[in-house]
Amino acid sequence: MRSHPKQNTSTEGRASAVVRHSVPLLPQTRFWLLWGIVLAAAVLAIGFSVQAVAGLTTGEFGIDQELSRHHVGALTTAAMALNVLFAPVAGVCIVLVIGLYLCLVRKSFVRAVMFVLFACSGWVASEVFKLIVARHRPNPALLFDPLAPETGSNSFPSGHTAFAVALAFALYFLVRGSRWGVITAWAGAVMAVVVAWSRIYIGVHYPSDVVASFLATSAAVIVLAGLWNRYAPRVFARLPFGVASEAGASEAAASEAAPTQAHGS
Repeated sequence: MRSHPKQNTSTEGRASAVVRHSVPLLPQTRFWLLWGIVLAAAVLAIGFSVQAVAGLTTGEFGIDQELSRHHVGALTTAAMALNVLFAPVAGVCIVLVIGLYLCLVRKSFVRAVMFVLFACSGWVASEVFKLIVARHRPNPALLFDPLAPETGSNSFPSGHTAFAVALAFALYFLVRGSRWGVITAWAGAVMAVVVAWSRIYIGVHYPSDVVASFLATSAAVIVLAGLWNRYAPRVFARLPFGVASEAGASEAAASEAAPTQAHGS
């Protein structure tokens, strides 16, 4: 009778070890929290600078105007397609489809949660900085060929670009370590740069908006990766479903197999 508590404790410990093994650890810088703060501070420094110094915004708008004067049919079609594809509605659909695929088809609840969290981190970061900086978008009336006349105090940073960067990180984390890892990393980087270019080409963002999106999303991903590595195994170990139950099932199967093997020997 006295051996049961020890056996239960051992069983729980082994199940927790299975859970920890099932939760992928992500690349993490040594001073991840400090790096996140530094990058966030850089975003705020850029945002407050372009707000305070009028000449900076004027100079940046000149780039938007120059691109507006040289719109080309094929490039315009591509830019407008990206405008829809990386918008909130389409972006949510992309995240949900991939998340459900990972959970229901690949049977990986942990990776589905990980993907959704990191894919959405760019949006969250961009919305926070938008509220703080409140920079007005370029005036479409002053563009030679306005393509998407959006207005309002939500220009800094670019939400489309932030989502593209976050999606690139999330996809890379899914395939990291496989033969698709390097390909996904480069493809994601190219995708993010192209989306950033499209926002300036259309004329709805200044160059500093898209640059800040890379910094803001990187800050969010770095901090989230640090929190994930530290707390995700503990959280999933306490869940009454998903990985925790799978770990328990594996432990139970191992326990049932042990007496059989002992009998056979």
